[in-house]
Order: sequence, then C-alpha cells, then structure tokens
Amino acid sequence: MMIEVTAADGHVLDCWLVEAVGDRRGGIVILQEIFGVTDQLKGVAARFAKMGYDVAIPALFDRQQKGAVIPFAEAPKGRDLMLACDLDTVMKDVDATVAMLAVRGGKVAALGFCWGGGLAIRAAQVSDVACAVPFYGTRLDAYQIAPLTAPVQGHWGAEDSHVPPAMLDAARAYWPEMEVFTYEGAGHAFANDARPADYVGDAADQAFARAAEFIGRHV
Repeated sequence: MMIEVTAADGHVLDCWLVEAVGDRRGGIVILQEIFGVTDQLKGVAARFAKMGYDVAIPALFDRQQKGAVIPFAEAPKGRDLMLACDLDTVMKDVDATVAMLAVRGGKVAALGFCWGGGLAIRAAQVSDVACAVPFYGTRLDAYQIAPLTAPVQGHWGAEDSHVPPAMLDAARAYWPEMEVFTYEGAGHAFANDARPADYVGDAADQAFARAAEFIGRHV
C-alpha cells in the first residue's frame, strides 16, 4: 500500500509499504534504482515481507517529479532525475523512512539496487540502520568520504559495466570491513527479473539468500 512519509525538512513523499507476514522481525528500507518505485521492486518487498519484515520503498524522485516511474528502456530519463538529486536531501527521505519503520518496532536494514545500492552504503555511514546490503551499487567513489558505522554486505556482477573492477577494488580498499561477493557471468542488474537481458537467475538466487541471512543476523 502507498503511504506518505514526512522528512525532517517537511517534504512529504510517497512510500510503498508491505507489512510483515507472520511474526515481525524488524524493518527493511529498499532504496530504488534510477527507475523509481517499480513493480519489480514491489516484488522484492513482498519477498522480504514473507520473511517477517515490514518493507518500505521511499519514492526518492518525488522532490523532482511526483510519482515518477521510468520504463527500463528509458534509462537516460531516470539518470537525469538521479543527477538532479542532492545527496544530503535524499538521505533526509531515507532517514524519515527508516524512522517510520523503527517506530513500528525492531531494527531496520537498508537494501539498495543500482543508485540505491550506493545510497545503502551511505545509509551505513550516516543513518540509523542495523546493516546495509547494496546490490550492484553504483557511484561508489562518491561515498568514499566517511567510514561505515554499520555492517555492509555487497553484491556485484563480475561483468558489471557500471562498476569496473578498479572502482570495486577501490571501494574494498576504502572499506576493508565490507563483505563483498562477485558473480561470474553476471553484469549490472543481474537480480532484476523484469529485465530478461540482464537477469541471471542463479546469481540472483544466491545473492538474495546471502542477503536474507545477513539481514537476519543483524536485524
């Protein structure tokens, strides 16, 4: 269901919320790709809700374009919206979503994809999260400005054109405590089952299993 969340500066953003199925274990904030709050991400939310988590997806483009959902074939539009975002302001929206879930009880994890994967790392630096899991997080160099204050487990395809080996190596050197998994034969967006050309089922299943175990340990 779509709810509204109010950030510290008064901005009201949409937020997709899926409530936990069965006994509640805590909360997870899913941080979007450059395509907005897509049906595919809603499916990921439902997947983790079945594990006992309240899962929220804040609409991080709402400050630029309310309700923006960009078709996967129109990535440049999503990239333009992403580039128009101010990192500190985006994190206000992330923090408001984390706080909303925390009020419901328990700890909260951040799980991000693509642009949101980088934001998940930023959340592990500045937000009140128990852990963070970036899937093929991008723009990693932009976040090499502070240490991690929460555990991070990251997942990248070995053939990710958006995150060349040198960029990932630099991130691992900057945050040596970050647990990193790479997947041979997988590129960017390998866990997005709505993008058949990019989806690699075996790698996605393994990454999601590792992520679920990691989140379960910290939340």
